[in-house]
Amino acid sequence: MKKTLALLFVLCFAVFSFAQKTLSGKIMDDDGQPVPSASVTVEEPGKDAIIAYGISNSKGEYKVTFTSNESNVDVKVKAFNQKPLVRQVSNETQTVNFSLQSEATEIKEVKLKTKLITKKGDTISYDISEFDSKADRTLSDVLKKIPGIEVNSTGQILYQGEPISQFTVNGKNLMEGGYGAIVNSLPKDAVQKMEVMENHQPLKILQDKVPSDKAAINIKLKKSVTMTGRGETGVGFSPFLWNLKLTPMFFGQKSQWVLNYKTNNNGEAVENERNMLAFGNRWEGRRVQASQRNWLGVDKAGTPQVPEKRYLMNNVHYLSANLLTNPFKNKEWELKINSNYTNNTITRESASETVFDANSQFPNGKVTSERRNKFYDNELKGEVIFSKNAKKGFFKNTTTWNSFWNLDRGFIKNTDNTVRNENYQMDESFDTPASMFQNSLSTIIPFKEKLVNFMSYVSYQKDKQQLSTLYEGIDLAQFFGSGRNYSRLDQNLWLKTGNISHSASVGFSYKKWTFTPRVGLDLSFNDMESKLYGDRTLLENRFRNDITWNELNPYTALELSYKNSGLSLNINMPVNFRSIDYEDHITGVSKELSKTVFEPSVWMMYDFASFWKFSAFANLNYDFGDFGSVYNGEMFTSPLSPNVKNSSIPENRFITFGPRIEYRNPLNNLFFNVRYGYNQTKRNLIGKTSLISGSKSIFQMVDYDNTTQSQSEAVEVGKYFPKYKTNLSLSFSNRDSNSLSLDFNDNLIENKSNGQSAGLKFNNTYFSWMSLDYNLSMNWNKNTNLFRNSTNKSSGWNHNLAAYFYPKENHTFGFFWDDMTSTQSNESRRNKFFDASYQYTWAKKKIDFELKWLNIGNNKVFETIGYDAVNLSTFRSAIQIRPSQVMFTVKFNFK
Repeated sequence: MKKTLALLFVLCFAVFSFAQKTLSGKIMDDDGQPVPSASVTVEEPGKDAIIAYGISNSKGEYKVTFTSNESNVDVKVKAFNQKPLVRQVSNETQTVNFSLQSEATEIKEVKLKTKLITKKGDTISYDISEFDSKADRTLSDVLKKIPGIEVNSTGQILYQGEPISQFTVNGKNLMEGGYGAIVNSLPKDAVQKMEVMENHQPLKILQDKVPSDKAAINIKLKKSVTMTGRGETGVGFSPFLWNLKLTPMFFGQKSQWVLNYKTNNNGEAVENERNMLAFGNRWEGRRVQASQRNWLGVDKAGTPQVPEKRYLMNNVHYLSANLLTNPFKNKEWELKINSNYTNNTITRESASETVFDANSQFPNGKVTSERRNKFYDNELKGEVIFSKNAKKGFFKNTTTWNSFWNLDRGFIKNTDNTVRNENYQMDESFDTPASMFQNSLSTIIPFKEKLVNFMSYVSYQKDKQQLSTLYEGIDLAQFFGSGRNYSRLDQNLWLKTGNISHSASVGFSYKKWTFTPRVGLDLSFNDMESKLYGDRTLLENRFRNDITWNELNPYTALELSYKNSGLSLNINMPVNFRSIDYEDHITGVSKELSKTVFEPSVWMMYDFASFWKFSAFANLNYDFGDFGSVYNGEMFTSPLSPNVKNSSIPENRFITFGPRIEYRNPLNNLFFNVRYGYNQTKRNLIGKTSLISGSKSIFQMVDYDNTTQSQSEAVEVGKYFPKYKTNLSLSFSNRDSNSLSLDFNDNLIENKSNGQSAGLKFNNTYFSWMSLDYNLSMNWNKNTNLFRNSTNKSSGWNHNLAAYFYPKENHTFGFFWDDMTSTQSNESRRNKFFDASYQYTWAKKKIDFELKWLNIGNNKVFETIGYDAVNLSTFRSAIQIRPSQVMFTVKFNFK
């Protein structure tokens, strides 16, 4: 690893070892008048590659910054109705003026050809029509083929390996981070271009004052007023399958709206479109993805590492409505109303086998398990956002309601041949109603030369959970004592949480610096009560909890920001006064913690040589646990795993830092980034699992000072070849980490892990009769148990091929091949899937008729193999997946 670090720092040094040079001056014509909009490019002699470029302003002034190790460089100047000029100059910072000779530009034929990728300031624009294929229909189809852009499995868009902070259409942020519905259903034909806004500061009042290292995406439509959208309807077998999608959209100058209804039982998780994928800027207020706090849970069947459509047995109905309007004549004010509802039923089934290595400290035997689940999910969300984003002020208030009515069911049948030789089964039911209210307010008011900011956040959440289990063939006396056995346990839990956060700051500028002192107060009030019933009888206080966990955190901070044409810097220096009070009302145990901590953070970004960007960050943070870190009564968080956390209050310290180098050249369509990350965590607690038998255990946290660390290195390269209409991306990453735990005899077990992953993405639309999409990912892992002196190696690879053939106009044949392999020692599991499709397009009406055959080989299970370095066991599984099925679908645009 030292070699890897040395290589990384050598790379960083090499980039900066070539001194940055700047050429500046004026461009005049032969009459001595300035020449505006003249292009100035810098090239290395003998090489047909532009290393920097610039455009002259209305006064004929230009400025170009570049980096080269050549002694001389060529400077080329071009302008309309002027004779091109090339001059070789020395590689040094200097002023070079140019005088161009007039030359009429004869235009014999006008051909409009849009550049694939253009860059203006911090905005990079992509002409998406240059990247699509005949088989593509939506924005999502095209995004996956653009260099520098990646769409991960959750639907989140990454730019240069990092999530975007905002997604807008025609400059308006309708979806407030939940942009999945637009990306998946916006027809590509409605889009003029996609704009990536680097270093994007969304608050107009903070632009040129508070820098940002985040990128945002804006979709610019062909028409300023657009009525569009996408719809599908389909049926299939076997069994009977359906699929219905209706997503009309309207994008106007004063209002935008998106309606969305989707239902299917063919394995498509359309409800993921409710997920918040971008959280915006912290000055906009607090954004929280609401979720249930499931402290309990049923035993769950496994899920394979394959596309979700391969294994998801669902029956889903998802409805959402999103509206943006300008309620006043002043267009700076916006009102947004977003809501969605999900009703979903999911079934899963898997079988597994765990074989323990022969060892004096661990069981020598085997556990086999069969698991079945049924999940009933109901979720309702409503959100109202009222905002103003202007140069002279900012205001944003977000009110959100969430309700959940979920019910999980599980069945498990085990054969345990470890400590005990027993066969048993359990029927499990988990009922989890919950509700949450949030309100976030942020406003920035200019006062003379200062900016005054007030922020407020209030939330309240209630969770009720009941885990009920029927046992057959199992002796529960091991948990309760001799002679005490039950055929049914009911673990009940009630949670209440209230959060209040207020802050105020004043920002003022001096030259290129902005100073923002801030004070704030965070309060958190939490209550938890739990009870355990055996055969419907309330058990003793050993299995009860009635606790409060309250936190008080006043703080003060000073934030410094610096921004000029090339350098951005942000330093945040908060001092936090942390106070935690824990009280158990049953046992009378109380614990307190009071700490004053300094938690600085810094990041910087430097743009140089036109296409290069260097950035780095460093943070020091403390964490003193949260609600649920401590409780004294035993609680069955799963049917055979009673937990207790009667240790001290957690005290954790985190140190993170990482540099990053990016190259973005729209002139030759090349993007790449190199990044490094380091994390160190110091804790005062460590987890300990006491094994009762192969599948029955009790978990607790115990006092034990320990430190773990991890580091990662990654590189990603993307290049588009216009001549061959090919997009090629390569990526590689390396990860090293260690973890610590205590075994059954309180021995410290340290596990070290090393893993590499490599990826390739290839898209080609060169041939008129074929287009090709190909993705390959590979991984290699090494886990070492230092205490046992045991090393295990595993690997895997996954490739996905989608080939489309166009033998005749409006006819498309598709072939799809997914192939996944996992290897453990000398044992491998390979899973192959093949699909085929035929599509006819009614071009006049823009309607597609598609017939698709999925899982042609009719695979019924997905097999995996893995190794647990902590418990020294080999794990094999067979997970039920969707059988062969045929779907007929009609797809159409709304306009």
